[in-house]
Amino acid sequence: MPWGIVFLPLQMSWHPQYRSSKFRHVYGKAASRDKCYDCVPITCSVHDNHFCAVNPSFIAVVTECVGGGAFLVIPIKQTGKLDPHYPKVCGHKGNVLDIKWNPFNDFVIASCSEDATVKIWDIPNQLIKKSITTPKKELLGHARRVGLIEWHPTADNILFSSGYDYKIMIWNLDVKDAVLSEPVKIIDVHKDVVLSMSFNTDGSLLATACRDRKIRVIDPRAGTVLQEANYKSHRANKVLFLGNMKKLFSTGTSWWNSRQIALWDQNDLSVPLLEEDLDGSSGLLFPVYDSDTHMLYVVGKGDGNIRYYEISPEKPYLNYLMEYRSHLPQKGIGMMPKRGLDVAACEIFRFYKLIPTKSLIEPVSMIVPRRSESYQEDIYPLTAAAQPALTAQQWLNGINKGPLLVSLKPGSEAVSPSPQFLDPEPFTEVTDLSQQEGGRMALEDKQKLGEIRDSRKKMKLEGELPSSKKMCLFNGPDVFECPPPKTENELLQMYFRQQEEIRQLRLLVNQRDVQIKQLKLELRNVRMDTHDN
Repeated sequence: MPWGIVFLPLQMSWHPQYRSSKFRHVYGKAASRDKCYDCVPITCSVHDNHFCAVNPSFIAVVTECVGGGAFLVIPIKQTGKLDPHYPKVCGHKGNVLDIKWNPFNDFVIASCSEDATVKIWDIPNQLIKKSITTPKKELLGHARRVGLIEWHPTADNILFSSGYDYKIMIWNLDVKDAVLSEPVKIIDVHKDVVLSMSFNTDGSLLATACRDRKIRVIDPRAGTVLQEANYKSHRANKVLFLGNMKKLFSTGTSWWNSRQIALWDQNDLSVPLLEEDLDGSSGLLFPVYDSDTHMLYVVGKGDGNIRYYEISPEKPYLNYLMEYRSHLPQKGIGMMPKRGLDVAACEIFRFYKLIPTKSLIEPVSMIVPRRSESYQEDIYPLTAAAQPALTAQQWLNGINKGPLLVSLKPGSEAVSPSPQFLDPEPFTEVTDLSQQEGGRMALEDKQKLGEIRDSRKKMKLEGELPSSKKMCLFNGPDVFECPPPKTENELLQMYFRQQEEIRQLRLLVNQRDVQIKQLKLELRNVRMDTHDN
């Protein structure tokens, strides 16, 4: 029988080998020297922490101090060389090991130290003229030095602290006492020092990495371990919840002491979903996750690289995008919250690199290249607001709630954490109520309603213009006056912000015209009702 070729029909469809992603071409851009913070005495501590905390108003960095621990709080717009005699926040008796800003108040910061205390500080909203030595609150509960602190992501005034006594303590800061010695809860499930803490999106679960090489998922209110990883070939140093993906990400070392990353299912920590060796460097890897864009950044301590990936819910889970490289090694890193980014420049993340060899803090912006100069809604989904979703007592009572979401679009009211920027109740709600009642109201009630509307209209005319003006210029509270533009890029940004402000004012005028027409129509209806009666 002669040999022949048999063509079989294909049973599967062809899939392309590339992925379609709007973040494939994200690149890192270091700030120019005049936009950096120079002559900053960065700490020489060998503790494995970020040593830096950032919000839209301030940047805080742990510094060297004789006779105790201290950190600097610098206004975010005060770039350039720092005065050698710049005032410090100094009240600890030992080296400061960690600092974290309150996510719901840009003027409150927590610090922990080798003196086994945690202190809460109030930062004035004007320039700091003298050193701050008296804390707002002092938390005394740990028997040994405190290495980590974390604010709860959705509940107000709930703080977690972890010490070298192997305990995690939960503090309720809503009480009036200046000195707290009794935490509301002590989590005592670790057999060694806790190296990392991370919350899931609503703060109902806590993931920890411990020096005993185990990753644990804990119910913080019950103090019980829900899952525990005892995987021998991965020694985790840092662990991170990946938003609502129901996954954990960890960085650590392998048996051969190469730097390694691993991805886990939070409901099954027996074997990692993914395990990958990166390089043979000895520095720690800090993972940072952006739940809005599903991008994961891996920052190396002791080198200048920032690797970034995109997380997908299905295999291969982790998709490598690019790597930002720099010859300047970083000792620590700070991350700007989303509400402090420059959306006009398509900036989706911003790091602040601590470079002790140059006494420099260098901002690095992660930018999506776009030609359009308008607001890009597809790369800026709704993000967590600077307002708590729960009170401290509600969370302690067992209530879970995700973060409040807001838009980053310039002029968005809820982006600002300051309550004075909130508008009064909208006028249209009142007119809707009157229409629902059929428009047949007593004349006296309508006169009272008209007086209320007039007073509300005056409130809006007096208060709405300056607040919208502030919110159009910045995505956070305007603490200090904006300096004049120094470069062409700054001038263009200021121009586009002014264009957005003009657009907002036009919208405001149009709303006023609609309200005037509604008032005229209602006044005519009232007159017709009085003539009929």
